[in-house]
Amino acid sequence: MDPALVIRRELPGDEEPTRALHDAAFGVPEGSRHSAETDILDGLRADGDVLDTLTFVAELHGQVVGHVVCSRASMGQGRSVALGPIAVAPDRQGEGIGSALVAAVLVTADQRHEPSVVLLGDPGWYAHFGFETAAPYGITSPGPWPEQYFQVKRLNAWRRDLAGPFAYPRAFAVDG
Repeated sequence: MDPALVIRRELPGDEEPTRALHDAAFGVPEGSRHSAETDILDGLRADGDVLDTLTFVAELHGQVVGHVVCSRASMGQGRSVALGPIAVAPDRQGEGIGSALVAAVLVTADQRHEPSVVLLGDPGWYAHFGFETAAPYGITSPGPWPEQYFQVKRLNAWRRDLAGPFAYPRAFAVDG
C-alpha cells in the first residue's frame, strides 16, 4: 500500500468525486446514467441515511481513489450498520485500499459501540475481517441471495438478543 494513502471521513465536496468513483468501479449499464451502486449512494444521501462517522474516503496525492458508505439499518428491535457500497478506482484495485476502508469502518463502529456491521459480499474476501454468515446468529436476510453472501461482523457491543430480521435503508430497494 502506498504510504501516501490517507483514509479520512467523507467531507462536503466529496459527493461528485465519490459518485464518479462508484461509476468507474462498477460500470454504468447501457441506457443508465449511473451504476446501481451510485444510485444507492444517491438514495442514501437524499434520504439522510448515511452515517457520516462511518463513511470514509481513501485519498492518494489529493485524488479520491476509494470510498465506503455506511448507513443506519435495523435488526430485530434494534439497530445495525449496513456497509456498502464500497468502491476502489479500477487502476488501484488490489493495493489494499478496500481493506483499509473496511478496517476503518470496523474500528470506528466498534469505538462507537455499534453492535454489528452487516453486508452483502464475497465471503472469501470479507472473512479475513471476521465477517461470518449471518443466518446462524439468528439474523434474517432481507433478500433472495444465497445465505453465505449475507454476512455480519459482530462487534464488542453485540448481544445475541439483538438478532432478528435485518432491514436495509430504503435506497437499497431493488425498485428504488
